[in-house]
Amino acid sequence: MSVVKRPLIVHIIYRLQVGGLENGLVNIINYLPHDKYRHAIVCLTTSSGFAKRINYDDVEIYELHKKEGKDVGLYFRLWKLLRQLKPDIVHSRNIATIESSMLAYFAGVQTRIHGEHGRDIYDVKGDNLKYQRLRRMLSLFIHCFVPMSQDLKSWLINEVRIPPGKIHQLYNGVDISRFKPFDIQYNKGQRFPPNFISDDSIIIGTVGRLEPIKDQLTLVKAFLELQQEYPDLRGKIRLVLLGDGSLRSDIEHLLSSAGSTDEVWLAGNRDDVAEILPALDIFVLPSLGEGISNTILEAMACQLPVIATDVGGNAELVLDGLTGMLVPSNEPVKMAKALYHYIDDSELRDRHGLAGRKRVEEYFSIESMVENYSKLYAQYLI
Repeated sequence: MSVVKRPLIVHIIYRLQVGGLENGLVNIINYLPHDKYRHAIVCLTTSSGFAKRINYDDVEIYELHKKEGKDVGLYFRLWKLLRQLKPDIVHSRNIATIESSMLAYFAGVQTRIHGEHGRDIYDVKGDNLKYQRLRRMLSLFIHCFVPMSQDLKSWLINEVRIPPGKIHQLYNGVDISRFKPFDIQYNKGQRFPPNFISDDSIIIGTVGRLEPIKDQLTLVKAFLELQQEYPDLRGKIRLVLLGDGSLRSDIEHLLSSAGSTDEVWLAGNRDDVAEILPALDIFVLPSLGEGISNTILEAMACQLPVIATDVGGNAELVLDGLTGMLVPSNEPVKMAKALYHYIDDSELRDRHGLAGRKRVEEYFSIESMVENYSKLYAQYLI
C-alpha cells in the first residue's frame, strides 16, 4: 500500500529571530496538523535559538547567509535550494523576501504565496514608490498576497494596486491556553527582580525588539512624564521592557539621566513571556508602525488593558474605550495621560481587561488561525 507524501511548504524569511512575524510562523508550523503538512524554513541570513520553539524535529532550517547590500549570489543559492527541495508551496514574507517568488517560479514551484506582516522599517507609511513598483512587478509571480490586517489589505489594493482577487487577508491567532490571566495562586513578585515591586505597585510593560520601529523610547519618556507630573506615583509605578536591541543604550542613558534606573526593568529577551505578562497591570505598545501585533493579542489574552499607538492594524485589535486606548504615535505626553487614566482607576483596568480577553476568545484564537491557513494552503494543493 503506497503512502501519500505530505505536501511541503517552504517558508522564506529574512532571519529567524525573536519577533512577531517569526512568532506567527512558528505558531503556524506547530499548530497545523503535522500529519497533513511538512515544513521547511529558509532564512536569507541566519537563524537563532528562537528555532527551539518549533515542536517538530523534522522541520529543516536553511541559512543562506546573505551578505550586506546586494548579494547576487544569493539568488542562485536560493534557486538551487528550491530546485533541491521541490516544495509544493513557497510562502515568503515581507519586502525583504518578495524576490524569492520569482526565483520559486523559475525553480518550478507551482504555488507562490507572499505574506505582508507590516511595512518596512524604512517605509513605515508604505509610500515608497520603489517598493510599491517592486511589489507590483513581482505580483506576476505571486498567486496570493496574505496581509495580516485590513489596513494592509486596503494599502495593497489602493496604493500598491494589487488586484483584490489576489488578496486573502488573515489574522494571526494566540494560544489562549498558554497566554491567560494572572493566577492568584502564585506570587507576583517572583516574576520580577528582588525588591523591584511592592504590594501596591502598578506595573506597566511592553514586549518587543528594542528597535526604532517599536519606539520604546516614547514609552520610557511617558513613564518619566508620569513621575514628573505626579510625584506621588514615583514609588508606586514600575516599567518592564521585555526584549533587546539597538535602543537599549539610549534607554539606559535616558533612565540614568532621570535617576529612574531602579524603577525600570530591562529584562532582555525572555523565554517566559507567557508567565511575566499576566503579572503586569497595563500593557503598552508604542510602535511607529504595525501589521497585526502578536504581543497585543497575547496581552489581551492575559486580560490586560492595552494602550497602543493608532497605527497599522492596532485599531483592528484594540477597541478604543472598550478593551483599551489608542493614542498617537511618538507623543509621550498623550501616552502618559492614557496611562494615568488606568493607574487612577482599577475598575477601568479590570473592565477593559475582561473585554479584551473575551474579544480574543471570540475572534483571535489559535484554532481560528490554523483553520484559515489550512483552507488557504488546501485550495492550492487540489
